[in-house]
Amino acid sequence: MRIADVLRTKGAAVATVEPDSTVAELLAALAGHNVGAMVVLGGGGVAGIVSERDVVRQLHQRGAALLDAPVSEIMTAEVLTCGPQDSVDSLTVLMTERRIRHVPVVSDAGLVGIVSIGDVVKSRLSQLEAGQEQLQAYITQG
Repeated sequence: MRIADVLRTKGAAVATVEPDSTVAELLAALAGHNVGAMVVLGGGGVAGIVSERDVVRQLHQRGAALLDAPVSEIMTAEVLTCGPQDSVDSLTVLMTERRIRHVPVVSDAGLVGIVSIGDVVKSRLSQLEAGQEQLQAYITQG
């Protein structure tokens, strides 16, 4: 299964934020979109990614003043991405090894989606269920 298949199932909508948005604006957007991470767009492409976890860790260190800081100060700037033609299996390995929960999907056209660890698990479960159904049908039909 390819990442494009996952995006067809879940949709290609991506919640994004600008690097100069405040952390308070980021939190409002995370809550509004009901997501755990947002892609930071700037300079004509993906400038970073920022998650609830990034906010919590920085809030612990910096206190409430963090809410007025720009997202660019807390985002992860070195973003690992994947392409629509990449396999779900290879992305699973990458996410597990690097302990990443969200991976933006990019193509020549730019940002085309985002895949979470939950999307990957759901995809894998669907594959396993389909295989189980095929085996059961094979056994019962001869």
